[in-house]
Amino acid sequence: MAEHEHRYSPVAPYLMVHDGGAAIEHYKSAFGAEASERYDHAGKVGHVTLRINGADVMLSDEFPEHRDVVGTLSPKTLGGTTITISLAVDDVDRWYERAIRAGMSALRPPKDEFYGRNAKMRDPFGHVWSLTGPNKDPGKKG
Repeated sequence: MAEHEHRYSPVAPYLMVHDGGAAIEHYKSAFGAEASERYDHAGKVGHVTLRINGADVMLSDEFPEHRDVVGTLSPKTLGGTTITISLAVDDVDRWYERAIRAGMSALRPPKDEFYGRNAKMRDPFGHVWSLTGPNKDPGKKG
């Protein structure tokens, strides 16, 4: 690939946050994210691509001065989010503990369900994350 060429995921969440620099560092700590393609604009993160567990998540600081453009405000400004970001992992408990240590708020601790082991948490920027993976007890169906 050329220097500025990137293979984007077919579908990738694009997160608006209140503090892009802090969010990048948080996702590195919570999920082992790798940052690439960072472009700053007006002293803020204008765009960055984060690679988390093999998937792309794009991120930008919010730009409230562009309220007429959809997707320019963060959950903190809006007072919540309307989506949950689902992350498939090999070990829900390990990923959950690392994310909580990094500053995520627990919404639901890991639990075996009929569809697999699941946990939910909110990051410091207002986004809700769901971790899903294999049940601890393969015979258990929730």
